[in-house]
Amino acid sequence: MQDNGKSVRGVTTREVLRSNDTAKRSNEIVVAARELYEEKGLAHTSIQDITNHVGVTRSLFYHYFQNKEEVTSAVLDQYIADFLEALQHWDEGRHQQDVESSLRSMVKIMRMVLFEKNTFRMALSTQENAALYLDFLNRFAAHGAEFMTKHPVDEATNYGQDMDHLYETFYVLIVGMAGYLRTHPDADDEMLIDIITQTLHINQTA
Repeated sequence: MQDNGKSVRGVTTREVLRSNDTAKRSNEIVVAARELYEEKGLAHTSIQDITNHVGVTRSLFYHYFQNKEEVTSAVLDQYIADFLEALQHWDEGRHQQDVESSLRSMVKIMRMVLFEKNTFRMALSTQENAALYLDFLNRFAAHGAEFMTKHPVDEATNYGQDMDHLYETFYVLIVGMAGYLRTHPDADDEMLIDIITQTLHINQTA
């Protein structure tokens, strides 16, 4: 039987393979950029450094990304993906009846995302990269709020049912906690848990 390379929707096998190869090469560039950002920092990493690290030409880099800002945005997407993966593990491993433990783990994830020790995260904290940090924070809050509206912390209470603007509440809560932790990194976990429970109307004794 002759393979004409066509799918039902008219996409050839060759086109599929080319698309997969494009995605793979693009991801290799993003991974290289992330590794260099974490090692050397954002300001000290050039496009030439990235292409040397991957072993491709600058022209190939520009085939996938218009500039350094675009690949940096893709690196931020990877951090958000890591955050969502951590939330998924949190949701799968927690006990619905143990609200305090769930919230304590959530605070731990927040601290990990904000304070993981590498040069790139430190660069995000500088005034020079304030706009980039705000971009990261907005993505962090948006994805976190969306996830939490679908995965209640405490299903024994009416949180999520009687609260108005639940997504927006989570968004503001995440942004507020992130801002507070950046200026008060030694904040007590118990206080942070109290803030979450009060904001979301969670009764830990329920």
